[in-house]
Amino acid sequence: MNQTVNIPEAYKILEKTYIEELKSEAWLLKHEKSGARVAVLSNEDINKVFHVAFRTPPKDSTGVAHILEHSVLCGSDEFPVKDPFVELVKGSLNTFLNAMTYSDKTVYPVASCNDTDFQNLMHVYLDAVFRPNIYEHKEIFLQEGWHYELESVDGPLKYNGVVYNEMKGAFSSPEQVLYRKISQTLYPDTTYGVESGGDPANIPDLSYEQFLDFHRRYYHPSNAWLYLYGNMDVEEKLRFIDEHYLSRYDEITVDSSIKMQAPFETMQEVYSSFAVSDDGELKENTYLSYNVVVGTSLDRELYLGMQVLEYVLMSSPGAVLKKALLESGIGQDVFGELDNGVLQPYMSIIVKNAEAEQKEDFMNIIRETLTELVKEGISRKSLMAAINYYEFKYREGDFGRYPAGLMYGLQMMDSWLYDERKPFIHIQASDTFELLKEKADQGYFEQLIQKYLLDNNHSSLLILTPEKGLTEKTEAETAKKLAEYKAGLSAEALEAMTEQTKALKKYQEEPSAPEDMEKIPILEIEDIEPKPQPFYNHFEEIQGYSSLYHDVESRGIVYVKWIFDTGSVPFENIPYIGLLSSVLGNVDTKQYDYTELADEINIHTGGIRANTNIYTEQGSTDILYPKLEVVMKVLLPKLFDGVKLMGEIMSESCLSDTKRLKEIIGQLKSRLEMMMNGNGHTVAVNRATSFMSLAGIYREYEEGMAYYRFIEKMNKDFEAQKDALVSGLEETAKMIFRKENLLIDVTGSDMSLKEVVGVMTEVLEPVLASEQALEADKVNPEKEEGLLPEVKSALRQSMEGIFSEAYTTAGMVQYDACAGNFARAGYAYHGALSVLKVMMNYDYLWIRLRVQGGAYGCMCGFSPNGTGYFTSYRDPNLKETYDVYEGAVDYVKNYEADERTMRKFIIGAVSGVDVPLGASDKGARSLSAWLTHTSYEKLEKNRYELLHADVETIRSLYGIVDVVVHSGLRCVVGNAGKIQENKDMFQKIEPLTGA
Repeated sequence: MNQTVNIPEAYKILEKTYIEELKSEAWLLKHEKSGARVAVLSNEDINKVFHVAFRTPPKDSTGVAHILEHSVLCGSDEFPVKDPFVELVKGSLNTFLNAMTYSDKTVYPVASCNDTDFQNLMHVYLDAVFRPNIYEHKEIFLQEGWHYELESVDGPLKYNGVVYNEMKGAFSSPEQVLYRKISQTLYPDTTYGVESGGDPANIPDLSYEQFLDFHRRYYHPSNAWLYLYGNMDVEEKLRFIDEHYLSRYDEITVDSSIKMQAPFETMQEVYSSFAVSDDGELKENTYLSYNVVVGTSLDRELYLGMQVLEYVLMSSPGAVLKKALLESGIGQDVFGELDNGVLQPYMSIIVKNAEAEQKEDFMNIIRETLTELVKEGISRKSLMAAINYYEFKYREGDFGRYPAGLMYGLQMMDSWLYDERKPFIHIQASDTFELLKEKADQGYFEQLIQKYLLDNNHSSLLILTPEKGLTEKTEAETAKKLAEYKAGLSAEALEAMTEQTKALKKYQEEPSAPEDMEKIPILEIEDIEPKPQPFYNHFEEIQGYSSLYHDVESRGIVYVKWIFDTGSVPFENIPYIGLLSSVLGNVDTKQYDYTELADEINIHTGGIRANTNIYTEQGSTDILYPKLEVVMKVLLPKLFDGVKLMGEIMSESCLSDTKRLKEIIGQLKSRLEMMMNGNGHTVAVNRATSFMSLAGIYREYEEGMAYYRFIEKMNKDFEAQKDALVSGLEETAKMIFRKENLLIDVTGSDMSLKEVVGVMTEVLEPVLASEQALEADKVNPEKEEGLLPEVKSALRQSMEGIFSEAYTTAGMVQYDACAGNFARAGYAYHGALSVLKVMMNYDYLWIRLRVQGGAYGCMCGFSPNGTGYFTSYRDPNLKETYDVYEGAVDYVKNYEADERTMRKFIIGAVSGVDVPLGASDKGARSLSAWLTHTSYEKLEKNRYELLHADVETIRSLYGIVDVVVHSGLRCVVGNAGKIQENKDMFQKIEPLTGA
């Protein structure tokens, strides 16, 4: 760093160091007057990050910490608008803007690459946490937390509130129930034994005064952890924080310490249950979970060492304990969980789709396998592979769409929250990695197994069984409680309650005063870069191979993709493409068994995987380019080793090992169910889109609901289906892995594409079939716009006549989606649709579905290929939500806004488009443009339309919205009872899983 940083005199320097791995000057400070803790990482990263965090240990499960996290962002002293958070989303160039409630802390992070914008975000957030409007407006608590809702004296009394409905959705996921129960069993006497997010059964026990007391107690600088990261004027930021906020407070004693759970004398065995629908499975649907508490997160070796051990035992494809459990036939899915973001971390060994009666066998296999590992020693190669896996990720520092500074700041809290002098121990990991490599030869990891997994009484065995009717029972108990409460109210009290309901709705409907809105700072259009981010594409034909190079700085890492076109694969084989992507790398090859293969991959590379992708042209959902991609990241000196492994996986994988295939199918079914239960909005949107989009239909068969049904059938009838399964995989691989289907894609810097491709051809030439060699098979006739004509025809026929479906769950909320194809209706994509998306998500839908309706989330999207959708997330409503969608047409058609409001939405739209990208993502974005023939000029046109959108432009888009909401294409995932109440809205209703 060339810049000299002067720390203002208001702060005491406790530590100053240089963190080589992050190329950062680091300071640990204490604000002298208020006692606030401050950490600074000053470096060249333009994606600046700030957070303010508080230690917030709840004493019960009323969700007070979570409700407060929502509420402080609903207006403050300097920014008294109703929802400054939303105003910032609408009108800032943020690269991250959110708040998170953990089990023992609440964190408020912001990030931006723009200096002025970053200052604005920091200012609004500091004001929000220290001077919120919650004391002046009880309505904030009622809206965000919970309230009684009574539309009329004769109507039913209900609970409503954003957090209340969010947690009803969270409690609908079996895995979320599992993790909550694990914490309860391990920490019954501490804050980790209660639900910081709030249990819907307990949230209505929270009073407004208790809510305010929690803020008074914990939201003080003396209980605050502040963090600055990136390329900024550190002195200026520290002075601002001091002069505007911290200097106004004197240091006080805040007892927010996290109490340690005393160890148990014996392992605790606990039974509990989770809800399944009436159609759900009771047989082979139990979770068995062995859980252990592992030291503290202040032990830097143990913190990283347990990650390595968990990977070796449970998470790598050939993890030894996972393998033993799978081969035992107990359950169909095995996975581990390590939570080291708490004072007392825990590790869990979990089997899914088991029987409660198998608990003894489960524990015996764990003990026998671990005892054998201690006695014989863990494979050193597996340990080195696991260490390299984490070290590669650490040195790469690529967190996708999340700013690096955000992730480093959160990791710092894993130690800093519990020891004020140790913020940097986990981000300074190079020495720890070296120490673990040394200790791998000294029995360190075997000692961890003995101490924490075998001889540890601070442990629990959780048996989580399915229970039909549990949701209905819970809802009936809530309805009865509310009815009894209502029956005990006087006529005056009932009238007062209806008036409160009306008053809250009125408060929600009234816009903030214009003069208050003016106080939220926003940028000028001139502050925005007028040009889109560039593409980095250089194409060459090298030795007969189509090759694409993206020359971007990558810190010595090469990102390789072998992209195979799958457009010639027949309709009936499409699900096998999705399955093949999950099988490759997870089965034996000619040279390695799958455990050895995983070790080889992690020793020589940063990872190799296969995945599917569908690329579509702008303006059409019927022109698509489906691909199967074999992907690797590797340090340049190891390129040839990595390429050999890619070739081994692609051409030498044993696709006829039915024993291993059965295990993979069972795990796939389990993981798909986890995804669908946790992301109902994604299922609903993708399904609704498939009713009118060729690309959407293809996606359904490759990875969506149709694919899940394929996996479900294979799992249920495996013995009868296994021969067809093997032949389907082998035929599909033969059709795909051919030279004429291949595009070599390389992202990196300081390298010769010809040399890189030359390395690859040594491996590819012997293993790839050529068109001439397979000419007799005639598997690649002329394709029509990316697909065979007969495949297009079969895809369309499979969805013909379908336009509305519902999938029932045991959950307590809905995910309501609708979709439409505006390109097919004659409308062209317009850059201002990005502006309309922000308007809908954070104005029209936000107010009606979240603020007034109580849904946790709401969103919409308009794709350049011509599809659009609306969806809700953890929504208590169904029909009412579709009524809101209907009203969107008039909202857009008659839209009114002043220049400032339009400017705000434009800036918010740019924020969604201009996401800072790492090397891998720059390459992926450029590749997508290449495959879909998206020119830079087309992007410039879209951006010009975005930046110059006005009220008339927005109104002109009403026809597109009309197509989306009036095409009649809808899909709902949600509560079985609520769906049956509205069954006339759907052609077909079936269970989400177990159909």
